[in-house]
Amino acid sequence: MATLLRKIGLIRLHNRDTEDPKHHHNHRGGGGGQQSASLRGKGGAKSGGHKQQQQQQQQQQQQPGGAGDASPGPGKGKGKRAAEPAPRDKPPQPAAGAAGAAGAGGPRERAAGARAGPGPAAAAAAAAAATTAGGSLVPAARQQHCTQVRSRRLMKELQDIARLSDRFISVELVDESLFDWNVKLHQVDKDSVLWQDMKETNTEFILLNLTFPDNFPFSPPFMRVLSPRLENGYVLDGGAICMELLTPRGWSSAYTVEAVMRQFAASLVKGQGRICRKAGKSKKSFSRKEAEATFKSLVKTHEKYGWVTPPVSDG
Repeated sequence: MATLLRKIGLIRLHNRDTEDPKHHHNHRGGGGGQQSASLRGKGGAKSGGHKQQQQQQQQQQQQPGGAGDASPGPGKGKGKRAAEPAPRDKPPQPAAGAAGAAGAGGPRERAAGARAGPGPAAAAAAAAAATTAGGSLVPAARQQHCTQVRSRRLMKELQDIARLSDRFISVELVDESLFDWNVKLHQVDKDSVLWQDMKETNTEFILLNLTFPDNFPFSPPFMRVLSPRLENGYVLDGGAICMELLTPRGWSSAYTVEAVMRQFAASLVKGQGRICRKAGKSKKSFSRKEAEATFKSLVKTHEKYGWVTPPVSDG
């Protein structure tokens, strides 16, 4: 028995002594190395995954509207700035007034355009469009305004003439038109030969016709004698009247019909006007067409050579 125990102990000692210490060491070290390598591998994988995740997040942040963008959406805070292109890459924006007038741009741009109103370019474009599309509206409005001014002025003239105490002139509307008058001149200088002619021929008045243009009182009326047939007194063929104040150059919007008729009565006397009594010629009436042609001719003549001012001795 003791021999058996000694043999077993020797065998154990032999096995312990014959074992390779390097193998032992490698076996122990190999296990630790594998464990450390695995730990290093796990750490490297973790760090690598973390870096890759950061790179993906950066890429997503650079892309506008990306799925991984953690910044606020468009129109909220700084996310809109990140989503917009760089300032140098932005296309030129229209002016606030033009954007507001055209309805383009975002809500802020439209609000700014509404506050600022249409810019000069937009206003010019709108005016051009209105002229092209409704070009007839502008002349129609202007004509309506001129008609109102002319009507108010002539209504006032009629009222003033009706209130004249000396009954110097009276007015009748032709076909009830406010712009076509027949004016009766009842009085001239009672010391003149013309007044004597009126008494001898039982002529109660000298009848004249006045037509008022569209732009009256800024243009003169056309005035001519209807009856009786007069000679001299600055009354020409067709009943045209040679008076500078009846021309566009000599006219003033301050002149009234009463003032014009008083000037005409004075010029008749200064020009030695007479009622025509020649047989055959006295019954020939004046015509408007002839009067218009004569008046145009005398205006051209006086514009070329000037108007002759009567001497002071003539009154």
